Amino acid sequence: MPSQDTPQRLYGVPHSLYTGIARCYLRTQGIPYTEIPTSHPDFAERIMPVIQRSIIPVLETPEGEIVQDSLDIIDHFEQQGVRYSAYPQGLLQRVLAMIIAYYGTQAMLPHAMHYRWTYRDDQEGFLRDQFAAGAGAALADKIMSRMNSYLPQLGVNDHTIPEIEASYEQLLDTLNVHFAEHPYLFGGRPSIADYGLIGPMFAHLGRDPVPGNIMKTRAPKVFRWVERMTAPGLDTPEFPGYGDDFVADDAIPETLEPLLRQIADEIFPMLTDKLAFMDGLIQEQQPEDGQPVSAKPHQRYVGAVETSFRGVPVQAGIQPYLVYVLRKADEALATAPGEDQRRVHEALADRGLAGALPGERGYSVDRRNHIEVWERR
Repeated sequence: MPSQDTPQRLYGVPHSLYTGIARCYLRTQGIPYTEIPTSHPDFAERIMPVIQRSIIPVLETPEGEIVQDSLDIIDHFEQQGVRYSAYPQGLLQRVLAMIIAYYGTQAMLPHAMHYRWTYRDDQEGFLRDQFAAGAGAALADKIMSRMNSYLPQLGVNDHTIPEIEASYEQLLDTLNVHFAEHPYLFGGRPSIADYGLIGPMFAHLGRDPVPGNIMKTRAPKVFRWVERMTAPGLDTPEFPGYGDDFVADDAIPETLEPLLRQIADEIFPMLTDKLAFMDGLIQEQQPEDGQPVSAKPHQRYVGAVETSFRGVPVQAGIQPYLVYVLRKADEALATAPGEDQRRVHEALADRGLAGALPGERGYSVDRRNHIEVWERR
C-alpha cells in the first residue's frame, strides 16, 4: 500500500481534464498529495527536463520517481495495492470499463472542448481566472488561444456542434437514470470507467458555467456523481447498505446498457477509420520498435482522417494514444482462459462493440521515458 504519511506531488490544475482523473483517484484512495500548478518553478526546472514536454498531470513520488499520464498514475498505485482497486475482477466488466475509459478520455474530447471554447464569450471571466491561476496571468492568453485552436482537429464545427450537444444531453439523461440506482458505473466503487469519464465530466462539463449549469438542471444525479468522484473515500450516503464492491458475477447493470449503446453509436466509424489510418502509417513508414510516434514529444497528432460522427461527415485528428488506452482491454483478454475470451467477445458483439479493441495489428503504442512510442510486435 502507498504511504499514507508523506504526500505525493501532483503537478496539475483544476481545469485540466486529465489532472482531474488522477486527483479523483488519489482522493478516493486516501493517498495524501499536494497539487502544484505548472507555474511553480519546479515544474519548468525539474519536471519538464525529464518528461520532455509541457504536459499534465505529472506525479512526483516522495522517492523522486516521476509518473506522467493519468492512467499511468492510477496503475502506479494499483501495482502497490490500494483499498479500492479500479479494475474489476470480472473480465467483461474490466473490458467494458476500459472501453468507457476510452470514450471519456478520447471520444469525449470534442464535447469538453466545444462547451469550453464555443461558449467562451459566455464564460470568459471564469476561464480567464482559471487559466491565470494555473499558469500565471502573463501566459493565460497564450494558453487559452492555443487550446481554442484545437477545435478543428477535434472535429468541432458548425455541422457537428448540434450532434455534439445532442450527444451530451443524451449522455446526461442516461447517466441520470443509472446514478439513481448505483453510486458508480459498475457498482459500489469507482472503476477505471468512472475515472475515464470523470475527466471531461468534471474539469470541463461539470465546472465550466455553461455545460455545468446544463448538468445541474437536466441531470442532478450526474452532478452528484461528479461530487462523489471528487470527494475523499466513497461518498455514498444515498446508498446505505450498497457495499463497496463491483456488481457480482461479472454482471452488467441494466441501467448501463443505454450508455454502452450510445458509445457504440458514437465511436464508430471514427475509431475504425483512425485505426486504419495508423495501419497505413505503419505500413508506409515501418517505424522501429521504440521510435516516437511523432517527430517532437509535444506533438500528439500524426494526421487526420475523413470520417463521421453520428452520421455527420467530419475530419478528425489522430492521436496514437488511443491505442495505448484500448490495449489495456486487449491485455486483459489475452491473459484470460479461452472460454472467458469467447464469452466476452460475444458480449461485445451483442452490444455493437466488437470493433472497439485494436486486436492484433503487428504494432501497438507504448510509453517509454514518458513519451509515446511505437511498439512493434
